Amino acid sequence: MVLSETNARIRSVDTVRGLIMVIMALDHVRDFFHVGAFTSNPLEPAATTPELFFTRWITHFCAPSFMLLSGISAFLAGQRRSTSETASFLIKRGLWLIVAEIVFMTFAFSFDPAYKTIYLAVLWALGTSMLLLGIAVRFFSARTILIIGLLIVFSHNLLDYVKVPQGSMADVLLGIFLTGAGRFIPLGNGAAVAFLYVILPWTGIMLSGYGLGQVYKPGMYAPARRRLLLTLGIFMLLLFLVLRYLNVYGDPVPWTHQTGWQRTLFSFLNVSKYPPSLLFTLLTLGPALVALALTEQLENGITRFFTVYGKVPFFYFMLHFYLIHLMTMVAVLSSGYTWEQATDDQLFFKFRPFDFGYGLGVVYLIWIFVVAVLYFPCKWFGAYRARTRKWWLSYL
Repeated sequence: MVLSETNARIRSVDTVRGLIMVIMALDHVRDFFHVGAFTSNPLEPAATTPELFFTRWITHFCAPSFMLLSGISAFLAGQRRSTSETASFLIKRGLWLIVAEIVFMTFAFSFDPAYKTIYLAVLWALGTSMLLLGIAVRFFSARTILIIGLLIVFSHNLLDYVKVPQGSMADVLLGIFLTGAGRFIPLGNGAAVAFLYVILPWTGIMLSGYGLGQVYKPGMYAPARRRLLLTLGIFMLLLFLVLRYLNVYGDPVPWTHQTGWQRTLFSFLNVSKYPPSLLFTLLTLGPALVALALTEQLENGITRFFTVYGKVPFFYFMLHFYLIHLMTMVAVLSSGYTWEQATDDQLFFKFRPFDFGYGLGVVYLIWIFVVAVLYFPCKWFGAYRARTRKWWLSYL
């Protein structure tokens, strides 16, 4: 079935977003339920297995695609508002996402009512990026915002060559804003803030998405838009292959020859997410643009399924994290662990002992269960939000 141009534009964004959010749940289920999640690196070329490598690697597509689509969605929403209204909404929504990260997602991560560690992860990156986008919208055109975003994406890996004293203020600031691969800032008495996602590299992706949103203006010829998205996506993948092969710029960790072609391929594909390197961005967003082009005119059972989740991303994100952690708590306590063992202060997350877990087969079954259980709540909430015009729903 072929959709009208307007509905196809909206549905393609929601469809691709829903697809990546379903995949995202696999990584979070793996974190909580896989036996080696806290004791081994699934992307280590010399030690991993093909099944484990690609289970983790496929989820790399989620965060950058979500950032890009959030930028596109912000541009589309701005077509119904004035510039000042758009900027104000983005700033307020960005601040709300930061609050939600600190209050709701930190607890979802840790299940620690004392909030001993504050986790600043994907909602932190999304919120700060949205806040900065809101400021940019006040002062710059969409074309200029696109240029700024691309400059950040393509140039921030220059800082891989900049060395500052470890623990200095410059080191801390660079780690939070540009170069950090996960930084814990102690606050005393055992408390800490964990900056798991840096700010500006993710902001560059969102700004680029906002600028790319111009291709969805009503005056844009639909076949030309699809060709452009497809061409850009393929170009990004080709550019990734060239830059990765040259092994000179674009990622702080060069690929190396391993024992056997398979492990060499793992090394070649193992680009840096923390922070998202240029090569990581090219590799993950190239397919995202191809998917946007190919799904724009599609409506079938598969696209409708993913669209259910893509229409309510915040609602789904919150629910799936709490559901996964609650299921982990039940599984751990029913497996013979005592309450004291399950809530030990040394644990990264409460109710997730380091030696707990199952094989990948069980992880996949739990992932399918989580996604299936959340289908009807997400469908209900999407329908409710579509028929109810309340201001607070725009923040969910």
